[in-house]
Amino acid sequence: MTERVTRNIVSFRHPFEIAGVEGEHPAGTYVVETTEEPIGGLSFIAYRRVSTTIILASRQFGPASRQVVSIDPRDLEAAQARDAT
Repeated sequence: MTERVTRNIVSFRHPFEIAGVEGEHPAGTYVVETTEEPIGGLSFIAYRRVSTTIILASRQFGPASRQVVSIDPRDLEAAQARDAT
């Protein structure tokens, strides 16, 4: 079996920050990808999360370029909760 990638779209209504990611990011829609790998040796199919990334505008090269940043999914959930208030 091979790894699987799940792509989700998240939206922020307000500028936001995510722990472990430098700076404040503008409100908008962002792509979040989660990569999981199969857990071998089980009698059923199960996966473990390997990484979660968010695609952000690059501060270094301008708004037309993008950077992929590793994040903790709990930090993303916290940022979304703050945005909802």
